[in-house]
Amino acid sequence: MTLEVNGARGEVALTVGGVDLVIAATMKGLAALSTALGCKTFNDLFERLSLGEINAAMNAVRLLAVKGDGAKAADAMELSDMPGALAAFNKAIGHHLGDKSKNDEAAKDETVDA
Repeated sequence: MTLEVNGARGEVALTVGGVDLVIAATMKGLAALSTALGCKTFNDLFERLSLGEINAAMNAVRLLAVKGDGAKAADAMELSDMPGALAAFNKAIGHHLGDKSKNDEAAKDETVDA
């Protein structure tokens, strides 16, 4: 893989159809993916990706790629790419869901109205 990956941002390296990519679960990418799949909730989107729905995986490769040619990779995707793609999707999404402590602390902060 020749593309630089920023793990602190939740980026994950992935090779699909011989195309090197870096994917990330960005709000823009997740919104586009949700729209493309007709998902109404995040849970629906996550379930479709986690269970290995082929259409979901191909669209995720195209729409969650932040580096590399996601469209080219999706076009070249083969069934043998699915296990690695599913693991990468779960890792990218899990990065943002795994540690709620920052959000929990922010929720405890008191705000003062001026």
